Amino acid sequence: MPRKPRQQRSRATVDAIIEAGFICVAEFGMTGTTTRHIAERAGISVGSLYEYFTNKGMVYEAMNQRLVTDVVAMIQPLLPQLMRMELTEAVRILLAHFGEFLKRNDERYLKCARQAMRVDIKGYLDPIMKILSELVMNHLMHHPENMRLRNIPAMSYVFINGGVFAVIRHLSDPNPPVSFEELTEGLANMVGHYVAYERLLAGLAAPPSPLSGS
Repeated sequence: MPRKPRQQRSRATVDAIIEAGFICVAEFGMTGTTTRHIAERAGISVGSLYEYFTNKGMVYEAMNQRLVTDVVAMIQPLLPQLMRMELTEAVRILLAHFGEFLKRNDERYLKCARQAMRVDIKGYLDPIMKILSELVMNHLMHHPENMRLRNIPAMSYVFINGGVFAVIRHLSDPNPPVSFEELTEGLANMVGHYVAYERLLAGLAAPPSPLSGS
């Protein structure tokens, strides 16, 4: 049974294994990566890896947990700012930070996200979708006038998944047809137009301009 890292040296070994996992997935893909690849990249023996992780799947699970932790760390400082904004501007700001997040640390999360899109996206990207869904609900609680919009869960799912995939695809394209700024502006405007239209249907006073973010 794998042991939990309690000593500083053990925690450092686990961190090295997780870091090696990201590097190996970027290099070999999720299916092509082996525990031997990970161990060699971490600078340890396969036997040492098995002291902490039973198999490759457990390493991937630890990588998912690291991803969730880092996404939360990226979003948390933005929450007070995002909650005060109109949804359109909040989308712009969040997408800009998400793009920067994916490009950190030699694009390790972006490279893994590319692999997840080709193989099994659920394990890798579901944590991001969950956190963003919670962010949408928190924003709605701070803007209760929008709680009367129709199909909030369905449209949140569409916009979040569409936005995440669009950002990953754009950043993975060596020659994207539009700039990243144009992409985020387009996605933000799409959300803004939808909210403005739904507010009109619900008989609510629409914001002065869904595109202004004011």
